[in-house]
Amino acid sequence: MTPHNRAKKGEIAPIVLAPGDPARATLVATRYLEDAVLKSDVRGMLAYTGLYKGVPISVMGTGMGGPSAGIYSYELYTAYDVETIIRIGTCGGLQSSIAVGDLVIALTASTDSAWAHQYNLKGTLSPVCDSGLLFTADRVAREMGIVTHAGMVFSSDLFSAYNALGAESWRGWARLGALAQDMESYALYATAAWCSKRALSILTMTDSCTSGRGFADAERITGLSPMIELALEVALRSA
Repeated sequence: MTPHNRAKKGEIAPIVLAPGDPARATLVATRYLEDAVLKSDVRGMLAYTGLYKGVPISVMGTGMGGPSAGIYSYELYTAYDVETIIRIGTCGGLQSSIAVGDLVIALTASTDSAWAHQYNLKGTLSPVCDSGLLFTADRVAREMGIVTHAGMVFSSDLFSAYNALGAESWRGWARLGALAQDMESYALYATAAWCSKRALSILTMTDSCTSGRGFADAERITGLSPMIELALEVALRSA
């Protein structure tokens, strides 16, 4: 169907969970979906479709960074008639009130990326999530007893640990209220807005910029379960 996705039309569900890591797509497909079938593996970005409690759900990796997430989300929205994408990613926490392992729901996304330049806007775009998905996620998280924080996320082209401008460059965004930093939410939200589709970014805070604490290697798999389970329930109730 596209240069980046060999699934046939109709083989991708209307709701897609989108981790950055394609290995996480495999984990979701094998652990949570029934009758999951691999539909695409172009460039190693694995896409599966299966059933969650009887409802068709797809899960597809998007890679690292806004441009990669933007390509895959745009093609899912426009070539595969996907209506909803729920990002299930990781992030670095920028506020001391957010504990390692807590979930951050991106209410809005700010960025240092040039992604929105393509729209030729006469101002600055601050894309937001779909409000219906947000309210559903909040309600479901409370029912499941999962700790979440909703607010601004800063999506950067620069992975914070490798930022040549210095390890403290995140503090300005923290002062303005950003809860966490990732790399993909801005491009996803902007693309959803351009395509008149729905998007929500649910992130697990795996590393704290304020305390220096983070998940151990094993926790970077097991510690993501609450996020995945919340996203699946949101997808189910939004189908």
